[in-house]
Order: sequence, then structure tokens, then C-alpha cells
Amino acid sequence: MGTIIERIELAEGGWRNRHSALRLAVRAAQDCLHNAGRNPHDIDLLINAGVYRDRNLGEPALAAMIQQDIGANPEEPHGDSHGTFSFDVVNGSCGMLTALQIVDGFLRSKAIDCALIVASDADPGHGMSERFPFSPSGAAALCTWTDEDRGLGHLNWTNHPGASESFSASIGLLDHRNVLRFKVSASADESYADASAEAVDDCLTASSTDIESVAAIVAAPSGRRYRDALAARLGIPSELITVADDARMHTASLASAFKTAVANLDTGAHILLVAAGAGVTAGAAMYRL
Repeated sequence: MGTIIERIELAEGGWRNRHSALRLAVRAAQDCLHNAGRNPHDIDLLINAGVYRDRNLGEPALAAMIQQDIGANPEEPHGDSHGTFSFDVVNGSCGMLTALQIVDGFLRSKAIDCALIVASDADPGHGMSERFPFSPSGAAALCTWTDEDRGLGHLNWTNHPGASESFSASIGLLDHRNVLRFKVSASADESYADASAEAVDDCLTASSTDIESVAAIVAAPSGRRYRDALAARLGIPSELITVADDARMHTASLASAFKTAVANLDTGAHILLVAAGAGVTAGAAMYRL
């Protein structure tokens, strides 16, 4: 038994939404619900795992704005009616995996029946960012529960605080305006791979599984240097690790890689989900299709 991902849809940035994480998330969410045959009112829980948003907006939570725009019970909830609980989770390229863990807890406790995870990032534009490194993109994943022997397994996390300077993003005043700036070390991918390999080892041990039994490894971030470094540490060819096609995708990258990987797998296949990001933090979980 476990949380299952019913549907994943992606949204790419065009000229109208390349500076709007909100529009990207809403588009992905609407496509996901439509193609899954679901009504927005069916959503009990909506989690936004995106980081970089319109005009560097801090408040309110982008999840609440997404909920409003897709029409998921946006009115004030009443005691005798269905409502939607929404909030943001900010954990970089690990955000989707973190949101999955939270959703799994809600579903496992029977507090909810249906959850939607969204993630999107976009250059805030208007001179509010300096050398923005990520592609405008969004993703949405519809999650439910099954009592069958499939779905998401236990998540294993590891943290390497000694490599905390691998990646950082900060907002500070520049010419009388708040500007988003980034710092990335040359060893970031190696640090991510070190933490990821440790999380994978813990996950395989906890699930009594060996790497040869895994049908696919789905990883984030999507950079090829990270994929190659992780493959070297796991002792496997890098081609066995699926990452997003767009190497500059950020919080939506795990969802993109998952969608690509499952298209070629049979029911019952074991998928290893692994994500790493600033911190340095990495997580891994087994998922049975």
C-alpha cells in the first residue's frame, strides 16, 4: 500500500508565461486535472514546491493563488462541506520529493483522498534577477492512495552541511530594487552526487533491494554532470539514470524525469526516486509502478 502518482503533466514557458511561475503552475495543474478526468473540487490538498516566482513574491503562499486560479474550493470553507488545504514547500530541486512525503502522510492517515503537487519556476523579469539560471517550466502531479502492493515507499534523507556553499540564492538591494542573485560552486554536482549516493544506499538497505533489481532511476537536478557523477558513485552506466530533458529545469525536473521513465516500464516495476539540492540535502525513495 502507498501513495500513487495518477498523472503528471508539464508546462513549458512561452512568451506569455516565461516570467510567471503562477501561470506555469496553473497551466500544468489544469492539464493534469483535465487529463485525469478530475474536477478541481476533488482536491483535498494542494502543495506548491516551486521556488522562483513572479516579481520575487514572498507572500501570500503561491499555493493559495494557484488554488484560486484553478477553482479548487477557493471559497471560505464551511463545517459541513468539502474544502482544499493549500501551502508552499520550499526545498529546491528536492521540493517535489518533499511534497510527496507530506502527501503520503496525509493519505496514509486517511485525512485526505486526493492531492495535487505543483512546481514551477520562472525568471521574475523586470530587472529583478541577475543571470537567472533556470528554464521557465512547471509540473503537476495528481496523487491518491492504494491498498495494493504498489506506490511510494519510505523516504530516506541525508544532509551534508559541510558542502552548504555549493549553491545559494539571495535577494538584496541593488540600485534601489530587490534583485535575485545566485552563487554556484564548481563542485556543486559532485557534492550533490555524494549526498545522493548515501541516500540511495540507505534506501536500498531499508527496502532490502539491490541496485540490479531497480528498473529505472529517476533523478533531480537535471544537469548531466550530476547524472554522470551519481552514476559513477553507484557503479552503473549514466544511461540508466533518467533526468529531465531540459538540463536547466529546476523544481519541475523530478516530475519531468518520472514521466519520461514510466512511459517505457511495465506494471510492478521498481523505480528509484532520488533528488539532491542546496543544503546539501538528498533524498531517495522506492516507488513500485
